Amino acid sequence: MERTFAIIKPDAVERRLTGQILGRIEGSGFTIRAMRFEHLTRADAEGFYAVHRGRPFFRALTEFMSSGPCVVLALEAPDAIRKWRDLMGATDPAKAAPGTLRKEFGSSIERNATHGSDAPETAAFELGYFFRGMDLI
Repeated sequence: MERTFAIIKPDAVERRLTGQILGRIEGSGFTIRAMRFEHLTRADAEGFYAVHRGRPFFRALTEFMSSGPCVVLALEAPDAIRKWRDLMGATDPAKAAPGTLRKEFGSSIERNATHGSDAPETAAFELGYFFRGMDLI
């Protein structure tokens, strides 16, 4: 079993897609090990996305991610990182495969409904950023 980190982003929460996305997560065989609503501060978003500091999109990304509530999740499944990335689809919804979350629910490369860890090291950092100790079942 492997764990990965996921976010249902503010655009999807605002559009009331949380339930549909959670249904797809569970329907795809993931176990939700932790979950909560979170309204990131700008500092929270900047810390979380620190790896992108200095990139041209950093400011817009952190402003967007702190613009409204999101849902943070710890997901578990065999090969969870790859499986979650496959379910999400390509970052750009216009390039995402049919049936993926971003194709169905994303509206732009920034407002693409979901986030997911891309590697075991990233998952460890991201899970630790939002969930500590006994938060994870």
